[in-house]
Amino acid sequence: MSFKSMKPDNRQSGLPAWITISLWVFALICVFFMGVVMVQRTPYIRGTTDKNGISKNPGSQLAVQVESNPALPDSLAELKIDEPNSLNRKTDLTTNKPDRGNMEPVKYTIKAGDSIYGIAKKYGLEPESVLWANYDVLYDDVQNISIGDEIIIPPGDGIYYKWKESDVLQKVADKYRVEVKDILAYPANYLDITNPQIKPGDYLMLPGGYRETAVINPIVFDYSKGSGVKKSIVGPGGCSWDYQAYGSGSFVWPTANHTLTGNDFWSGHLGVDLGTVEGGPIYAADSGTVIYSGPISGGYGIMVMLDHGNGYQTLYAHLSSTSVGCGQSVSQGQVIGYGGSTGNSTGPHLHFEVRYAGGYVNPWNVL
Repeated sequence: MSFKSMKPDNRQSGLPAWITISLWVFALICVFFMGVVMVQRTPYIRGTTDKNGISKNPGSQLAVQVESNPALPDSLAELKIDEPNSLNRKTDLTTNKPDRGNMEPVKYTIKAGDSIYGIAKKYGLEPESVLWANYDVLYDDVQNISIGDEIIIPPGDGIYYKWKESDVLQKVADKYRVEVKDILAYPANYLDITNPQIKPGDYLMLPGGYRETAVINPIVFDYSKGSGVKKSIVGPGGCSWDYQAYGSGSFVWPTANHTLTGNDFWSGHLGVDLGTVEGGPIYAADSGTVIYSGPISGGYGIMVMLDHGNGYQTLYAHLSSTSVGCGQSVSQGQVIGYGGSTGNSTGPHLHFEVRYAGGYVNPWNVL
């Protein structure tokens, strides 16, 4: 008896082994791609269709259709969806980061031509906020500005406050008219609202905080009460005077240049800074009597002040020189001095004030 070998004979399959394996691989690849196509074309998105495959959210079905159909418009904003319960809204694909302002204070060095008003405007702040943050440099007087001075630009509008040993948050908030919750929530303060820890010497931003500003300007003193002495302003350019001429109540520009350069009229600067050049003519805004002519303390440099005899007074500061003397009468438009940058100034300009009955008037209201 003879026995055949038990070793399998691959020739019995009718095809070589490598062909059989290749066919199986090809079949698996076909199945995989068919699955991908079915997934792309189905409206089913997990959690957004019911058991019958009907979309609960028409927008998800629309998104699949837009992706799979190149004939549709590229922008969803161009589509018009006629759904009974939907709103048509233009899609804005641009993401805008909210502007939260400065998160840290900035140190700034005063340059030629600078003003507190201009610096504040550059950083998007109110001028009072910059003034209040720099008491140790400016002493609440914007005239105390000099080239090379370094000041602090606070993180926002309000009071930039240095914490003291004895301070209590509620008392500080009440003093500067701020809510405690606003101080705690202000991003630049980096405070834990549940347990704020503030150490002496730390700086806090009191957003929207406010305090009075002590504006230091030349004052007309009246010594006539009981003494018979005439009105005067203390300083080397002052004198005893009587009314020599009277104004009309209307004003002309005191400079040839009718533009603002530097500080505008605000609570810390009760006048306007008008453009001029070194030696440029300065004109009397209205007829009146010179009640001061010469240098004066307080940052004004060389100054002329006129009384118009009708309740109005005008002041002209930072002059290079004057052309009138105290007690002299002048007419409207007459040259009374020349432009300069004396006193606390970072460049040639005219500081111009208008006063009425002892109060300050915004010059823009009368020019």
